[in-house]
Amino acid sequence: MAGSPHCGDPRYLIKRNMKKYGLIALLLAALSFVGCAPKVDIKIISYNIRFSGGPDGDNSWQYRKQASVNMMHEEVPTVMGCQEMLPDQIAFLLDAMPNYQAIGVGRDDGVSAGEHMAILYNTDQVELLEWDTFWLSESPEVPSYGWDAACKRTCTYARFRDLKYEKEFVMFNTHLDHIGKEAKREGAALVARRSLELIPEGVPVFLTGDMNMLPDNESLGSLREALNDAREVAPKSDHRTTFNGWGNDHRILDYIFPRN
Repeated sequence: MAGSPHCGDPRYLIKRNMKKYGLIALLLAALSFVGCAPKVDIKIISYNIRFSGGPDGDNSWQYRKQASVNMMHEEVPTVMGCQEMLPDQIAFLLDAMPNYQAIGVGRDDGVSAGEHMAILYNTDQVELLEWDTFWLSESPEVPSYGWDAACKRTCTYARFRDLKYEKEFVMFNTHLDHIGKEAKREGAALVARRSLELIPEGVPVFLTGDMNMLPDNESLGSLREALNDAREVAPKSDHRTTFNGWGNDHRILDYIFPRN
């Protein structure tokens, strides 16, 4: 965990581990925010869980689902932003981890169909105050494709209260398109705008997500203007890859962007 910062100085710890759990991507951050009050430590994970039912052979969900439970038991995240999550995966993790709840909707119909940008949260540590989902498109309030995107893309966000210190923070979780260049640029810009428009100044914000972009992609610029890149502000960090393609590909595609 991060050390105790002076007033108004958030500290972030970020690390990655994939092969240990057989996961597509695992990104962990810990925030200590004080605001001239007692320190609060929370742990945030961004996790592209890889949807179940894919043509993954020995890496299929049935063979790796227990590793996700093991990871959660070991890391005990306060909140975890998951990408590509399907209802059966949500149900499995919640059954195995009864102190967690989940929010999110299916990107295809706004209810249950398709991948969820789900946020799982530890009910022993935080209280859910409100949440919603919007689509990364010109019509963000309804299920829709955005710009040149190959898929419907969404962002789920939630406001939480830490139960011990009664401090509030907000979590955004998204997955940008893997094909459309305009969809990546405009989707990132929409998430950045929403993080500024919806959240009052002074309330800590976290954005987790699979951005499908390398760190030097200029389309990440809008996010870096509105928020901080944890890789750049964390006193303890590394730049190992977060995507491994089952060992055949190694790139940084996943991020945590905090704002205090």
